[in-house]
Amino acid sequence: MQLSSLTRATMKTTLLGAASVFVLSACTTADQDPQDQFFNTLLEHCGNAYAGAVTLGDDDLDADWIAADIVIEMRECSDNRIRIPLHVGDDHSRTWVINRTQQGLELKHDHRERDGSYDEMTMYGGETFTPGTPTSQSFPADEYSKQLFAELGSTASIGNTWWLEMPDSDTLRYRLVRDGREFQVDVDLSEPVQAPPAPWGWQDNYQYQD
Repeated sequence: MQLSSLTRATMKTTLLGAASVFVLSACTTADQDPQDQFFNTLLEHCGNAYAGAVTLGDDDLDADWIAADIVIEMRECSDNRIRIPLHVGDDHSRTWVINRTQQGLELKHDHRERDGSYDEMTMYGGETFTPGTPTSQSFPADEYSKQLFAELGSTASIGNTWWLEMPDSDTLRYRLVRDGREFQVDVDLSEPVQAPPAPWGWQDNYQYQD
């Protein structure tokens, strides 16, 4: 069967158009910032609470964590900040704070006393040095954290690197790594759970201050 010149021209135009769409789509996906993709994936879970468990740790150092019910909350989200309270049993002192910065992403650990005041060991963390991937970001300890650890006698923590990872669509993994120490919590994102009481120092109308 022979095709008319008009038919051949139409098919050529259609194929070229489809190819252009495919290339444009591929380039758009490839050009997306992996940190934006990572952050936006977390945003999809905003408003939900999820259960977690220690999946790697020290039986003695991490005994309280291993025995406790662990729940995280995607409690407060904006275009540039996500605050994730971390509940370990009846301890509601911790909140992960993930910020977008001009350099990349930043992870901070907001620690509070029962009365809501700041713990002396608080706001430590780090900022990304590399783009990472859409499913894995690392946060080496920053200078503020190193100085804080030194001042409070926690010198082993100066070498900390924290990781947030999504090894699959149903898991959020928090890791702490340094020489001779590795700690890991896996959170099940497949099924929301009931949120615990508000973390210490938290009010529903609270506006986070840098």
